[in-house]
Amino acid sequence: MNTNKIRLSVLDQSPVRKGVTAEQAVKETVELAKYTDQLGYTRFWVSEHHNTGSLAGSTPEVLMAHLAGQTKDIRIGSGGIMMPNHSALKVAENFRMLEALFPGRIDLGMGRAPGTDRLTASVLNPSNQFREQDFIEQLYDLLNYFHDRGDPGSPQSKIRAIPQVQTVPAMWLLSSSGESGLFAAHFGMGLSFAHFINPNGGPQAVAAYKERFKPSDDQAEPAASVAIFVYCSEDEEKIRRHQALMDFRFNQFEQGKGIVPVGYDDIKNVTYTINEQGRIMHNRKRVIAGNPEQMKTKLTQLADDYKVDEIIAVTITEDFDERLNSYKLLAEQFQLAKYISLPEL
Repeated sequence: MNTNKIRLSVLDQSPVRKGVTAEQAVKETVELAKYTDQLGYTRFWVSEHHNTGSLAGSTPEVLMAHLAGQTKDIRIGSGGIMMPNHSALKVAENFRMLEALFPGRIDLGMGRAPGTDRLTASVLNPSNQFREQDFIEQLYDLLNYFHDRGDPGSPQSKIRAIPQVQTVPAMWLLSSSGESGLFAAHFGMGLSFAHFINPNGGPQAVAAYKERFKPSDDQAEPAASVAIFVYCSEDEEKIRRHQALMDFRFNQFEQGKGIVPVGYDDIKNVTYTINEQGRIMHNRKRVIAGNPEQMKTKLTQLADDYKVDEIIAVTITEDFDERLNSYKLLAEQFQLAKYISLPEL
């Protein structure tokens, strides 16, 4: 694949670094959005997570409004709205308001996981049954609200999502198993595969999505991307430290210990059991790290494997300037835009 045709985008989770407040983490997300806008990235998505002190992004639709006002060209979206936590009508109204404010720049990425533990999910939406059919019905309802239509006698035929704007956000389904890819194909939506969550089966899921895609009122052709943890640096020692930190975070999460903000000095002497080492090797497939030349080769191969032309980069670092620099180095390698200096916080 021609690397000049690969588009780069961002998924940011507002990570709370060690020694940093949640307020600062959100501010860093804003600065990153402004910076990657200047660098020439295609879209900037923010996530929905609840009941975790390590990630400050809980309300993507609120954060998106501010990010869109602080940026110029980059598309702003959710990666994603966790539909089991919300009513389809409220999602439609939130995103119609965003379209009224920033027409043609808004992405509605949606997932079927709650983005939290089951207890928190039950409090967010006490009627949530985690049923596949509920998710499908939400997607039907959402499309009806966006297009002011509904079957006779249904709530959608009597209720209008306000404001009634003429544009519709670009709709994407997020998938880490492939099943939502089939829903995306059926409804004529985009598909983003979360390789950073599940490194297996993604290319096959994207292929099945493209094969079964049905054009919709909003999207004539299939559109697919792959999201992956990335880290780019010219310093080999920083790359090694970053990998060690990611190994530790994955291990903690899989053992149900949560993800707490840590630095390299906190974990540099940690030893792992044989079983933990096996899981570490598996989880390293969720990350691509290296120097600029290595990253260009590896990401180009990833795009080839998935047969996509867009990669969504997820980067969590010990220092914020490393996060900024990683995105800058990638932009240079893929010739997104000319070099610009790092912003000052």
